[in-house]
Amino acid sequence: MNKTKQTERPQQDPADMAKLYADIAQKSGELVNRFLASGGKDTHSALSDELGLSQAFFEAWSKMLSDPAKLAEAQMKAWQDYMSLWQNAMLKMMGQDIQPVAEAAHGDRRFKHEDWQQNFFYDYIKQSYLIAAKHLHQSLGKVEGLDQKTSQKVDFYTRQYIDALSPSNFMLTNPEVLREAVNSGGQSLVKGLNNLLEDLVRGEGGQLRMKMTDTEAFRLGENIALTPGKVVFQNELLQLIQYQPLTREVHARPLLIIPPWINKYYILDLRDNNSFIKWAVGQGHTVFVISWVNPDKRMAHKSFDDYLQEGALAALDAIERATGEREINVIGYCLGGTLLACTLAYLDAKKDNRIHSATFFVAMIDFERPGELEVFIDEKQVAALEEKMNVRGYLEGSEMAHTFNMLRANDLIWSFVVNNYLLGKDPFPFDLLYWNSDSTRMPAAMHSFYLRNMYLGNLLREPGGITLSGVPIDVTRIKTPAYFISTVEDHIAPWKSTYAGAKLLKGPVRFVLGGSGHIAGIINPPAANKYCYWTNDDRVADPDAWLVQAAQHPGSWWADWGRWAAQHGGGKVAARIPGKGKLKALEDAPGAYVKVHVDAHPHKRKSKP
Repeated sequence: MNKTKQTERPQQDPADMAKLYADIAQKSGELVNRFLASGGKDTHSALSDELGLSQAFFEAWSKMLSDPAKLAEAQMKAWQDYMSLWQNAMLKMMGQDIQPVAEAAHGDRRFKHEDWQQNFFYDYIKQSYLIAAKHLHQSLGKVEGLDQKTSQKVDFYTRQYIDALSPSNFMLTNPEVLREAVNSGGQSLVKGLNNLLEDLVRGEGGQLRMKMTDTEAFRLGENIALTPGKVVFQNELLQLIQYQPLTREVHARPLLIIPPWINKYYILDLRDNNSFIKWAVGQGHTVFVISWVNPDKRMAHKSFDDYLQEGALAALDAIERATGEREINVIGYCLGGTLLACTLAYLDAKKDNRIHSATFFVAMIDFERPGELEVFIDEKQVAALEEKMNVRGYLEGSEMAHTFNMLRANDLIWSFVVNNYLLGKDPFPFDLLYWNSDSTRMPAAMHSFYLRNMYLGNLLREPGGITLSGVPIDVTRIKTPAYFISTVEDHIAPWKSTYAGAKLLKGPVRFVLGGSGHIAGIINPPAANKYCYWTNDDRVADPDAWLVQAAQHPGSWWADWGRWAAQHGGGKVAARIPGKGKLKALEDAPGAYVKVHVDAHPHKRKSKP
């Protein structure tokens, strides 16, 4: 007799399940005890609206209701789409091949599982959601008559709401989650609960600190940040790393890299095959990089002036002592590029021309159009942030990281909710996400100055608008040859804003636009042969016109920068060995500062500089 073949479920190890339940009980108990010890202060006792969302959405609803004809038209369009979906569903049930009423955007990975296309029920749920999302965004996110900031805020948070309600984020409406739950006998849901509790335990004040990668898979100096070098100088704010040469001769002018202080420098030195630092060393540059300290409340007073004097200028002085070279080529990445512009303007006021050339990686100088980050930066929000920073003495790096993640919520928030909590899977070890989760703090005084003078006031572009160390600076006087690389999909430093900043400089500027975004577009080694880049030597006023006239090139922009940088190398000299000059080696790269990991609890430090 033939027996129907049953799909075999994996056998669950009773010991493993017992341990899993024990972990859940332990973490639950720890959360309860923490809540009781805090007297309930881990939860908000009163509602607050630091983001100004209530007022923004009240204005949006008022504008919508003031035009009932337009509201009725929007409702009619939504009803027509739903009627089309219902009719198509009936025809599809009868076996007809019907084009969908609503389709997910190209590259939307939420609906990649085959059941979203092939299963009638899930296809209907998906299309219903996409129709609702489209009409809600068109009606509420695009309300006319609002001022720019309010409109941008309503649009952004409408999209956050839409993304949060995706059927892929819920167990009963995600086919992949249901299949995994059935196939694992429910163990995936139990494991997901354990992952959720673990992230809550890792958080502070009842906050969720979601794990995006296997944090135990990487060790700095062992399988990440591997390029050989030595720390040759340090002060309170930085360690300066000089890298071992890979060529017998090097360019006479050393190369200094100023990374952003909101992240750690090793984004430029992840692995051998994608390390910009190693590649630049291989191109014959004597490479130095700043490794910023991870500050705590003791450094609350550190100002933007300090980051100029003890940061950029101290590094320039140290490189001159180490190499004997007065002229130096400098790269500034993101915030490091903003500091580089300030440094150039300060040195120009001092009639000091030691920076021979400047390269700006996705860096803004003109903050008139800062992109969606503007949603988080207005007077009310900055004042609230300053109040928090004045208590703690710093901005917690994880808070800023969460802000950046919200700009790409589906990729950087909800995909991990599904993977970690609904599917019960452990995060995949990924070097870039490990770096992304290894955030740093920012001193209160410095960050307040940066937000108010750059984002709120946009004073850096104004001659004399900002005074540093008693010196009014003017970026429009900068004559230093400059190279700007920006990326077309950048959501942190939009390329049209960086283009506006490039136009402020007085000297020769080469502006290049790369593919992809803020990180992937920069960490794009030539060997990968990914994306493309655009060049146009004409500095036309309109960025869109610049792009229309630009020439497109395949692959990475690194080679283009390499040719440009070689022109500013200043001839060749014998390779320099770190620690053999006037500055002696203090320790091996990557150094102690970068290994300081400050988690959500200020008293827990995994390493000390």
